Amino acid sequence: VQLQASGGGLVQAGTSLRLSCVASGDTGGAYGMGWFRQGPGKDRDFVAAVSRKGGSTGYADSVKDRFTISRNNAKNAVYLRMNNLLPEDTAVYYCAARRDDGLVYAPQLYPNWGQGTQVTVSS
Repeated sequence: VQLQASGGGLVQAGTSLRLSCVASGDTGGAYGMGWFRQGPGKDRDFVAAVSRKGGSTGYADSVKDRFTISRNNAKNAVYLRMNNLLPEDTAVYYCAARRDDGLVYAPQLYPNWGQGTQVTVSS
């Protein structure tokens, strides 16, 4: 499966963005999906995950109640709606896929990655 992330940009604190990740190749809702982010000089951290049919979701504590992950399997797409953005949300955001229906938070357990999209939040 190939993943293409988009939707990043430069925004002010308190505003919103929606990231998209479109999968091509062997898709059809066969993958659990996750969003991760990596700030300058930092490790790649878990942000959110969604199960294959979208029935289960999980979030990092730092984004809970501000970010929402969703998916549209008919469009082979996963989204990350980010509200009330903070300067500390600044990072490159990556989508990732794995053939598992559970919510997986460890980035090393995802074999498939998109190229990343930059999100910069100014104060």
